[in-house]
Amino acid sequence: MLLTKKIVFITGGAGLIGRAFVKGLLEQGALVVIGEKDYSGALQFVDSLEEYKDQCIVQEMDIVSPESVQNAVDVVHKKYGKIDALINNAYPRNEAYGAKFFDVKYEDFCENISLNVGGYFLCSQKFAKYFHEQGHGNIVNISSIYGSVAPRFQIYNETSMTMPVEYSSIKSSIIHLTKYMAKYLNGFNIRVNCLSPGGIKDRQPDAFQSAYSEHCINKGMLDAEDLIGGLVFLLSDSSMYFNGQNLIIDDGFTL
Repeated sequence: MLLTKKIVFITGGAGLIGRAFVKGLLEQGALVVIGEKDYSGALQFVDSLEEYKDQCIVQEMDIVSPESVQNAVDVVHKKYGKIDALINNAYPRNEAYGAKFFDVKYEDFCENISLNVGGYFLCSQKFAKYFHEQGHGNIVNISSIYGSVAPRFQIYNETSMTMPVEYSSIKSSIIHLTKYMAKYLNGFNIRVNCLSPGGIKDRQPDAFQSAYSEHCINKGMLDAEDLIGGLVFLLSDSSMYFNGQNLIIDDGFTL
């Protein structure tokens, strides 16, 4: 029970990876606040948690609204009297997201970058200010292997899939934003780190999963639950002097 009584705020906690994160945190004793734009969907998820649902609440929040983010901080502080950690996990995008490189419109590219990098910046800024006043805090940003290495486009052959240019741009920015904040917050007793998952199984075509797995060592594509150990480590006192780092969990895909 490495996170007993820690108050952990996670954005996008009702998504594929977010749900696994929330369950893993609850099992480690944390009290979890899910910051979600999809409020009703998050409530349904919490209702399904059975014995853990009393450890988890939902706060409606838009990560690109300064008023909404500040309100979330204020509400959680009023309820618990502290916040120990923020996990930036949400991944908002517009309807045009996912187009191939030559089909991406400039305005859509800019909007998707703003939604994601801007949202991570805004949440980090508001929570870091709170952590500074509180005297301690922990921020974990969720990036990706494609924030560190160029895409292997060949694994998308024989599928309709692609690696969106926005995705690589966003995830690489998040890694460097992590390093910037870790250095900037020097002396404030606030840690900032990044977790970069490899490919997560989500009903992708067999051809893609097979091509992807050829670059891995043991399992290939991961389940969302495979990331929990790394996240718990970053949130726990076991990583007390782990700061400004990017923890890659990808079964060796980036080697």
